[in-house]
Amino acid sequence: YVVDGGLGLVPVGVVGELYVAGVGLARGYVGRAGLTAERFVADPFGGVGERMYRTGDLVRWDARGRLVFVGRVDDQVKVRGFRIELGEVEGVVAAHPSVGQVAVVVREDRPGDRRLVAYVVPGEGGCDVGVVREFVRGRLPEFMVPGVWVVVDGLPVTVNGKLDRRALPVPEGGSGSGYIAPRDGAEDLLCRLFAAVLGVERVGVEDGFFDLGGHSLLATRLVSRVRSELGVELQVGAVFEAPTVAGLARRVAGGAGQSGRERPELVRCDRRPERLPLSFAQGRLWFLYRLEGRSATYNIPLVVRLSGEVDGEALGWALRDVVGRHESLRTLFTEVDGVACQRVLSVEEADRRWPGLGAATVGGRAGAERAVAEVVQRAFALEEELPLRAVMVRESASESVCTLVLVVHHIAADGWSLGPLWRDVAGAYAARREGRVPGWQPLPVQYADYTLWQRQALGAADTPGSVLAGQLDYWRTHLAGIPEQLPLPTDRPRPPVASHRGRWTAFEIGPETHGKLAALARAADASVFMVLQTAVAALLTRLGAGTDVPIGSPVAGRPDEALDDVVGFFVNTLVLRADTSGDPSFRTLLERVRDTALAAYAHQELPFEQLVEALNPERTLARHPLFQASLALQTAWDQDFALPGTTATVEWPEARTAKFDLAFMVNARPDHGGTHTGLDGVLEYAVDLFDRETAERLADRFSRMLDEAVARPDAPISRIDILDAAERHRTLVAWNDTGRPDLPRLSFGALFEDRVRTSPEALAVECGALRLSYAELDARANQLAHHLAQRGIGPESRVALAFGRSVDMVVGALAVLKTGAAYVPVDPAYPAERIAFVLADSAVSAVVTRSAFAESLPSAAVSTVVADTPETMSDIRRQPTTSPAVSVPLTAAAYVIYTSGSTGRPKGVVVTHSGIAGLATAQVERFALDPSARILQLASPSFDASVMEFLMACASGGALVIPERSGVLAGEELAEVIRRRGITHALISPTVLAGMPTTELPSLRTLLVGGEACGPELVGRWAPGRRMVNAYGPTEATVWATAGALEAGREVRAGGALTIGVPAIDAQVYVLDAWLRPLPTGVAGELYLAGAGLARGYLGRPGLTAGRFVANPFAGPRSASGEGGGARLYRTGDLCRWRSDGSLEYVGRVDDQVKVRGF
Repeated sequence: YVVDGGLGLVPVGVVGELYVAGVGLARGYVGRAGLTAERFVADPFGGVGERMYRTGDLVRWDARGRLVFVGRVDDQVKVRGFRIELGEVEGVVAAHPSVGQVAVVVREDRPGDRRLVAYVVPGEGGCDVGVVREFVRGRLPEFMVPGVWVVVDGLPVTVNGKLDRRALPVPEGGSGSGYIAPRDGAEDLLCRLFAAVLGVERVGVEDGFFDLGGHSLLATRLVSRVRSELGVELQVGAVFEAPTVAGLARRVAGGAGQSGRERPELVRCDRRPERLPLSFAQGRLWFLYRLEGRSATYNIPLVVRLSGEVDGEALGWALRDVVGRHESLRTLFTEVDGVACQRVLSVEEADRRWPGLGAATVGGRAGAERAVAEVVQRAFALEEELPLRAVMVRESASESVCTLVLVVHHIAADGWSLGPLWRDVAGAYAARREGRVPGWQPLPVQYADYTLWQRQALGAADTPGSVLAGQLDYWRTHLAGIPEQLPLPTDRPRPPVASHRGRWTAFEIGPETHGKLAALARAADASVFMVLQTAVAALLTRLGAGTDVPIGSPVAGRPDEALDDVVGFFVNTLVLRADTSGDPSFRTLLERVRDTALAAYAHQELPFEQLVEALNPERTLARHPLFQASLALQTAWDQDFALPGTTATVEWPEARTAKFDLAFMVNARPDHGGTHTGLDGVLEYAVDLFDRETAERLADRFSRMLDEAVARPDAPISRIDILDAAERHRTLVAWNDTGRPDLPRLSFGALFEDRVRTSPEALAVECGALRLSYAELDARANQLAHHLAQRGIGPESRVALAFGRSVDMVVGALAVLKTGAAYVPVDPAYPAERIAFVLADSAVSAVVTRSAFAESLPSAAVSTVVADTPETMSDIRRQPTTSPAVSVPLTAAAYVIYTSGSTGRPKGVVVTHSGIAGLATAQVERFALDPSARILQLASPSFDASVMEFLMACASGGALVIPERSGVLAGEELAEVIRRRGITHALISPTVLAGMPTTELPSLRTLLVGGEACGPELVGRWAPGRRMVNAYGPTEATVWATAGALEAGREVRAGGALTIGVPAIDAQVYVLDAWLRPLPTGVAGELYLAGAGLARGYLGRPGLTAGRFVANPFAGPRSASGEGGGARLYRTGDLCRWRSDGSLEYVGRVDDQVKVRGF
């Protein structure tokens, strides 16, 4: 059978792995059971129990039903992103009559330099490698043609007669055939273009572009030069498919890559229209300018600190010369009949309008920095002000030091423009110092010429057959379904209108890592930029941004050499969409990024503005369209910024603006002699969304991601650790250090009895006129416990308590606990169907209720104790008032509470005594409880909040106050109960709290909220004047696992989700990703709980228990709950994130489970 990787049969002619079946199969390998199982596998095409053998050979069927051998599975390699079967290449080479033997291998003699090498043993008549190469090239794609050819006398073999690949000699250099000169004019021109783009002295026709140091961005540059010199439209991918001069020359000669549409030449336009249109790029900036008003967001600064004597007058004249030379610097913008236009001023008018070089004198370096910031952050009025500002800042204490500040608006320039701008300033300054005008050659074209050419050459996106129409089709398909908004780990919710206020934080990548990044890029025939993009995508995925990560990236947008020295806004923005799904390795993700980037480069001329208009994403002023994170890599200018007679340092003032949520901006330091000198970067962030500490952590994580990626490029991105040791310790250990070794380990019943001994006469429970002290409550519970014990109730029994909110319910719960059994609360108000299910599913041994509810309960085949009948009451009163002599271990079940199930079937959560003591102590400490506390019993007995309410009273010696009226209490009625009964502590769900009138409740000292998310508005209404606590926790964690105080001012200012606090005593909490790896501060992940309070599981539901209660990978030899190596985590399904202060913030749900009024 010839099958693919999924053991599916492949069609005729398609290469697959050969599997052999039949009676001739061996039994296996002697004493090698594992190897046998790996190579002899089940035969999906045969009968039951039949096997097939995996040969590891690659073959294909031909049309006549014969098998053709292609190579070995382990001989399949990847070079420049292409999968290559070495056997197939060897077969073609061996087919040439002058070849006796051949071996083709991939060598990486230099890190990152993977080359296909052919070792050829000549036949009897000798072998001309050049002839053989051309023979192979005519039969295989260019990427499969070996780049290096080595002629050998014979191939080395092992003792078994097989090829010894390790003994093959190292190629001496080049292609194996030495320098081959160009053979015609096209090859000669291409050799010169290769050399110019790559910065090398000489290139032969068989030298590979990537072997000489090329990468994707240089390939883009080469394509542009080919277009300019030869008039042929090549795609960037052509350089990857035909990377030699000879191969590319054949593409050019054959017209491959021709666009099918002759582009007009870019020349100076002598006759311009009366209304000069904006370029496509300028159009979007003008739209934003009119929409948002004047802003420094799009200011581009160039700040040069000069040491030495500067001739201010000569510099002023030089700047005027430069304004005259570049039309873009003397252009105003206006609208005529609603259409934006450029108005290019004459040199004379510009000279009159432009204020010239400004001057400021300040006192010291700090004053200079403030003055520079003021110049940089001042907005332009584009309708009336030329888009260039120049100010000389002098420091009074040092006459020989000054700072020249040039600021140009983005509508008139881009980052590339700063290079020619400064060259012209320096040249003009040198001339003016000598008393002459600069002797420039006129620019071949101006920006206005480009604007007109752009519309003519590219056409309109809605014109069939135009360049833009074709590119728009590509982008429509490629960006279909793109996320409207990238979910980033922000500190605050996104405001309705972005302020574009920004800051930045710097980071640095050292020379060693830089070199490894370059090697990794070379190995994948990618660029360092692509490696950086891969790291950004992987990092954002790990930080919760999902697996579809669009990243914006600028491209130079200068399609013709005539534009190289023109100051103007040429840059375009590409949306590079990274697919991180499937947890790929970093190397695999780099290959995906590379392929996407190459396709994008081939369609880079569609203006971003038109792309946005065509895709029409949701219109909002809150975020940037199509992407919210960007990446830019620039090579630092290898030029001297000094003016004659000075030394200079380029400074990069913080513009304090942000175009995007996050912008990674990286500069490669000047590279001398091919060395990798490191990268300098800044992360620009929107202050609307991020705090400085968060941005600094993001920059640190980016650097760590790069270090990890070059160290382990084949590791899945989920395995790349983005936490440093300190943060890992903080989130896993320090913030979970909740153990209390001195805490008495008491069962629920023992805890209550301890309170009875301490405060026997204190009021324990009150309902209307009925008031019981702790001693009286204990006596009643003991008598009922003895009565139940006589009926066979004991440890691990389950007893249903069918009461509403009442003293009877409290007595019943304590009585069952004293017998060692677990109580199952059943609210008589629930539908009969649910009650019947709970009684049947819990397999209770008895039901305790009152006569008012007994008749409405479904009939059950268990003992029913109707506690208020004369006979039962008489028997209970005869029982001892002392506690039953029952030992209750902490691991015993205390109660079973039924919660909603995702399938509609309720599930019983079995909660043990292990977490009760810790919960009781935590409540006293966190909720400011004392013996004067009067706690409202508001929750239904079927809700575990009722446990929390009773434990508050029991642990503090306070009183549990039960409303006389059963059923739901809300609104004014609830407020009146709190007022009239002097309630000091109440647990109220946010939904109920929102419906209460904001009235004076002087007795209410502590207000607890929980069960569902609480909004800042409620905190603002109810927190002032009292303690307000947000308690979080599922039933599976013994009522609550975390709690945090809510402060009106702080929470409302934060504007986001409210804190759910810090872990309770003996509780641990973990925010984890999909691979159970801890997430950094600020990053949303699923919340997992651990500790003594974890429930035993779901009653009678082992599968569901196993799915939600999983092994705890962070537990030590013994956990807080004493579980040791068997410690567990509970998967809550809630999304949370850590705050920097060690508290948690609730974000939402992983699944569709919801909570309504706390249920």
